[in-house]
Amino acid sequence: MVKYGEDYVLNSRGMKLFTCSWRPEEQQEPKAMIFLCHGYGMESSITMNSTAIRLVNAGFVVYGIDYEGHGKSGGLNGYIQNFDHLVDDVSSHFSSICDKEENKGKMRFLMGESMGGAVVLLLARKKPEFWDGAVLVAPMCKLAEEIKPHPMVIKFLTKLTRVIPTWKIVPSNDIIDVAFKESHIRKQVRENEYCYKGRPRLKTAHQLLTTSLDLEKNLHQVGMPFIVLHGEDDKVTDKHVSKLLYEVSSSSDKTFKLYPNMWHGLLYGESPQNLEIVFGDIIGWLNERASVTNQRIETELKHA
Repeated sequence: MVKYGEDYVLNSRGMKLFTCSWRPEEQQEPKAMIFLCHGYGMESSITMNSTAIRLVNAGFVVYGIDYEGHGKSGGLNGYIQNFDHLVDDVSSHFSSICDKEENKGKMRFLMGESMGGAVVLLLARKKPEFWDGAVLVAPMCKLAEEIKPHPMVIKFLTKLTRVIPTWKIVPSNDIIDVAFKESHIRKQVRENEYCYKGRPRLKTAHQLLTTSLDLEKNLHQVGMPFIVLHGEDDKVTDKHVSKLLYEVSSSSDKTFKLYPNMWHGLLYGESPQNLEIVFGDIIGWLNERASVTNQRIETELKHA
């Protein structure tokens, strides 16, 4: 059984952000803490719920947060004014959980899907020695060409961003249609009132593009242990850049999984058989690393 909890926290700009957690009902000691970072336009409590439950059933405790402008958090729906602020909010909340007395000595893993994968990489850049590893699911290190507007359109819209940042006028394919293979999941996402379904707002699109370009240029800096998973038929984020991350990153512990015939939404958008394959790889990777006491924990315990 899974015990679910919700709360709100205030960010540094005085905005209410929704947070949630999933933990085993019995008082057993979790193998490690997993911190979820959802994708663009998504939220934690509904779309990430099945993922969290799988992880709790595998023996982990799981935490989530809705970014500003997403889900049940405050802010203009679907609007990212500053990606650095978003990352700061997530870092502050997740760090405060790790710093609690009862969580000292527990391993901490980040798990991000799509734009959440970009958030994870930036969290690790912000505090490189703090995190013990990451699960990167179709990370937004580069937007796929299929969903990017023409370069001339990008140039024009970049200028407009300074004038009308919140307007929903960025031309793009319906991401829900190309992200989730299973039609009933597409229907669920469309019916979820907390998911953003409009065209990308100008400033949001600009922030996503700028962030992905920055990450693509600095893949070699990624030094933490990670597993990166990508569907071969992904039309939202670029599978070649996930492979490049695996090849050029400075990490000595890295794994790359490419799944034939799978799409972008690997955590809940695929068939039950495919989900079993994906989560088998994720949980296997986490179990292997959670079973070994690492240098960070040993140092903390000595200080304590």
